[in-house]
Amino acid sequence: MIVDAVESTLDECLPELAGDVMDRGIALTGGGALLRGSDERLREEAGMPIGMADSPLDPVALGTGRCVEDFDTVREVLVLESRR
Repeated sequence: MIVDAVESTLDECLPELAGDVMDRGIALTGGGALLRGSDERLREEAGMPIGMADSPLDPVALGTGRCVEDFDTVREVLVLESRR
């Protein structure tokens, strides 16, 4: 499912952005990056460079903190879904 999500996201990107990602690769962060072998699997399946953040959980926490600090700016790009 992760490989499919990466591939479908690249399919929807502007060609220039998708090309840059294919050339430069992506960095895995968050809890998913801690799944053993996830970087190798993505590298093989997606055919692009895949790296892992030195401390995969830190970027998630730091990014969340920045969003909270500057919520008014982030609000403009949020997708609000109704909860059932």
